[in-house]
Amino acid sequence: MLRAVMVGCGAMSNGWLRAIRDTETLSRTVEMVGFVDLDPGLARTRADEYGWTQAQAGRDLGAMLAELRPDLVFDIVVPPARRGVVETALNHGCHVLSEKPMATSLAEAERLIDLAQAAGRLHGIVQNRRWLPGIRRARSLLASGALGDLTAVHCDFFIGAHFGGFRDAMEHVLLLDMAIHTFDAARYLTGLDATGVYCREVNPKGSWYAHGATADALFDLTSGATMTYRGSWCAEGLRTAWEASWRVIGTRGTLLWDGNEGFRAERVAENEGFLRAVEEVEVPPLSEALTEGHAGVIHDFVEAVRLGRKPLTPGTDNIRSLAMVLGAIESAETSRRVAIETLKEAA
Repeated sequence: MLRAVMVGCGAMSNGWLRAIRDTETLSRTVEMVGFVDLDPGLARTRADEYGWTQAQAGRDLGAMLAELRPDLVFDIVVPPARRGVVETALNHGCHVLSEKPMATSLAEAERLIDLAQAAGRLHGIVQNRRWLPGIRRARSLLASGALGDLTAVHCDFFIGAHFGGFRDAMEHVLLLDMAIHTFDAARYLTGLDATGVYCREVNPKGSWYAHGATADALFDLTSGATMTYRGSWCAEGLRTAWEASWRVIGTRGTLLWDGNEGFRAERVAENEGFLRAVEEVEVPPLSEALTEGHAGVIHDFVEAVRLGRKPLTPGTDNIRSLAMVLGAIESAETSRRVAIETLKEAA
């Protein structure tokens, strides 16, 4: 069993705790020994309602880590508090799995990467879309080369989400709080990274957000491909999936994907004619069973710790998705194209 402390016991902690409690491979390998929150009463409530009644609850992370010496810290705090939590956990010899975004700036993200390397510990980031059947199937099709070389990716995200609370007052609310899921999914789907972006942000009439509820972005990708993103968090009616809807174009065909498990793919079947004849392409099924969503992320991270390997979403990879978000925000603020620098991979 790996012993874990959770930091941040608000509403988002429920998804993590359900995954740990209800997923057999996690319930057998993770023991929650501590819960930390600015509200110690909330920390105690979370521990008790999910059955970890013997776990400690409090508000002082450093003191709890010094006393309990856990293997893992699960970091679910608000982004401005993330750096302090991750630094404290790494300094106490813990591996850390954080909610997104991994940092509030690239400099801060690079510092956390350096700290994790110096400590010899893993720092992973939750990008739960990578553990959904649809993206795994779409990725398999693209990797097979059936559609040729990738030339363009188009992503649409339109949902009227009435959260209330802190999101209503956020700046760049769509880009900062949600778009990273689509950006990271695009990187995972294609194996490509962004090299530049032009983005326009608007807070349209009728928006219940204070700032930046819609955005349109054009990314340049490695290999010369491009990516467009059209998104809105105040679009009522005809919602897309939370995973967005996609058109992925290759030199020999196109994939339409609804973000869940709805697919349609065609490729050219002849090499002559004004409009070339096309044929349907089957999107392959999953090759093996998949632990999905948050449970999949946590399970992968736990196994990485147990087996001494990298998780699928370490900070060294996730910084590239964060760079897309921060680049889009800078472009929206300056009304110019922003170059996204190549970020060094850790050894």
